[in-house]
Amino acid sequence: MENKKNMKNWLENMELAHPLVIAGPCSAETEQQILNIAHQLKDTDVNFYRAGIWKPRTRPGNFEGVGALGLKWLQKVKEETGLKTATEVANRNHVKLALEHDIDLLWIGARSTVSPFIMQELADALQGTDKIVLVKNPVNPDLGLWLGGIERLKTAGIKKLGAIHRGFSTYEKTKYRNIPEWQIAIDFQNKFPDLPLINDPSHITGKRDMIFDVSQMALDLNFDGLMIETHHDPDKAWSDAAQQITPATLIQMMIDLRIRKESDEETDFKSKIDLLRAQIDIADNQLLETLGRRMKISDQIGELKKQKNVAVLQSKRWNEILGKMILEGETRGLSEEFVLRVYKAIHQESINHQQKIVKGS
Repeated sequence: MENKKNMKNWLENMELAHPLVIAGPCSAETEQQILNIAHQLKDTDVNFYRAGIWKPRTRPGNFEGVGALGLKWLQKVKEETGLKTATEVANRNHVKLALEHDIDLLWIGARSTVSPFIMQELADALQGTDKIVLVKNPVNPDLGLWLGGIERLKTAGIKKLGAIHRGFSTYEKTKYRNIPEWQIAIDFQNKFPDLPLINDPSHITGKRDMIFDVSQMALDLNFDGLMIETHHDPDKAWSDAAQQITPATLIQMMIDLRIRKESDEETDFKSKIDLLRAQIDIADNQLLETLGRRMKISDQIGELKKQKNVAVLQSKRWNEILGKMILEGETRGLSEEFVLRVYKAIHQESINHQQKIVKGS
């Protein structure tokens, strides 16, 4: 579609030799901090220098940003280093002030994307701007809200649009701060194949030692760039200290990350098969996480059976599950033989777990 091609032109026109890189601290803290980090990133592959000016916090009492004062610091960054600047906007006044201070890239955060009212207010405030506008996925795993936010901005005549995948909140405790739900990002790419999609491994992981692996996965899935929180002294950062890395670490990451290049038919084939294999890896990890959750529930059932002196094997219940799963499998193109093999293995593992609990081992 022509309008989608126009939206991706802003990225293509940058003529980058590498994926887009947006880096800088989670929060602007002091002028000295902002300039210190910026000068360390000055002669690197960083394309935009990011800093949070207004920080939406989950609960009151935490640092909520320095406010409009920080925009002057970002102006100074541009003057001294030549780096283009980026910050988050969450309401009409933020947009007004950011545009007045010539911020080059504005992103809309996950808490804003979740509200159509906020998205419409921002779309109205940004009407016709020539600045780059990126939309983070909503906090909850709702593809429709993400797409709706993009569509409101498109309707407002914003040409330089893009999206940021920062993962999704979950009540369940996982190794991620925000679970990536890669399939939702893949579905987004399929809906908007010509819309630049940036990955935010800092917010997905919440841990600096996981950022490289998530960044590599994003590049393997053909993301167009990365947004990585970077601080000169991460452990002393005023917000999200655990997920920020030093400029030196970022520079080394950009050297170590593997980037696919398209140059001929053979390379194109490898690029496509690598993308599909990366999706297989994601599905396999999700399978293991689901099986792990299932066994934890099975353990709880084992504890109940132990308390009430109930037999581990419940044949009637097992046959009901098996019959249901065979029918469900057929609707998904899975043979009865395959479903039987898989669920017999799952059932046996579940029995093994419950037997250990009942025996008290």
